[in-house]
Amino acid sequence: MEPGPVPPLDTHGRPLGVLRLSLTARCNLACPYCLPDDRDPPGLLSQAQRLAVVEAAVALGARRLRLTGGEPLLHPGLEALVAATAPLRARGLREISLTSNGVLLTAERARSLRAAGLDRLTLSLDGASGAAVAMMAGLTGGASAGETVLRKVLAALGHARDAGFDPGAGQLKLNAVIQQGRNEDQLLPLATLARDLGVELRLIEFMDVGNRNGWRPDAVLSATEMVERVNSRWPLNTLGREQHGTASRWSYRDGGGRLGVVASVSQPFCGDCDRLRITADGVAYTCLFSAPAQGHDLRPWLRPGVPQEALREALAGLWRQRGDRWSEERQEAWRQGVPPPVRHAEMAYLGG
Repeated sequence: MEPGPVPPLDTHGRPLGVLRLSLTARCNLACPYCLPDDRDPPGLLSQAQRLAVVEAAVALGARRLRLTGGEPLLHPGLEALVAATAPLRARGLREISLTSNGVLLTAERARSLRAAGLDRLTLSLDGASGAAVAMMAGLTGGASAGETVLRKVLAALGHARDAGFDPGAGQLKLNAVIQQGRNEDQLLPLATLARDLGVELRLIEFMDVGNRNGWRPDAVLSATEMVERVNSRWPLNTLGREQHGTASRWSYRDGGGRLGVVASVSQPFCGDCDRLRITADGVAYTCLFSAPAQGHDLRPWLRPGVPQEALREALAGLWRQRGDRWSEERQEAWRQGVPPPVRHAEMAYLGG
């Protein structure tokens, strides 16, 4: 058998490894660091178009598919999409994962996603009390509404575990965005909660994605500070960051599991970033911090009658031209006393 085409590298020698495919820009929460729209943009991709994009990305070297939103559980064809990607495993796709706030993850939905072939599930929770959850989820009902969401997310973690998503094997994790001046007091309660549940917690720095969230540098609680606070309560051992990974990881010395921290602001990892993002309406972005004008509309290559090879070549050409290293450039601008550009595409549109 002849070898396939050599996967493309970008201008910094980085391969394509992860496709993040957004299914909707809508969300059932209104977290202030994201602030999603209440409606989708026009021209959403069809199921066949989504599959074509995934197939093209896998042919170019993508080995992991992460389904995102908005809130992807709002997409009625989610399970069907997961199941339809099964043949791509024979072509190199190794993992299908999902990021969700968990509010809509019933026991039945968790079982159906697992049966469809979902490998990993990451849920989001930014507080361990009703009041904190309400504030960080943008709820208008106060602590009572927050308690309801908290109960649903905790139940979702249980449903996921019962459906076969094993946290010990990294198949179930919990994300939390920590913002200075808002929920930094939830850091240790969230760590306690994750330890009690036996789930890895990933603490995420407040990022300057989008233009609605009022981001300021002094609102970032750095990864170093977060780890120091956790370490002062439960001593940690460093595990490091895997190549192309987003999280630096630690293990608890007392055997209480693992902790991850995503430090996109204070400790950029642009050097081996291998992620391509496709929005729900078919626009490709090669960086989370891209400006709207930097998106590339793929729909001309997704029209009926256009061969799959044309889409594949369009994506390959886009990747070869990729030179993004926004987080590193932000730091360089700060060191030089020059404000970096602030115009970004919105996080919910990009899929986070």
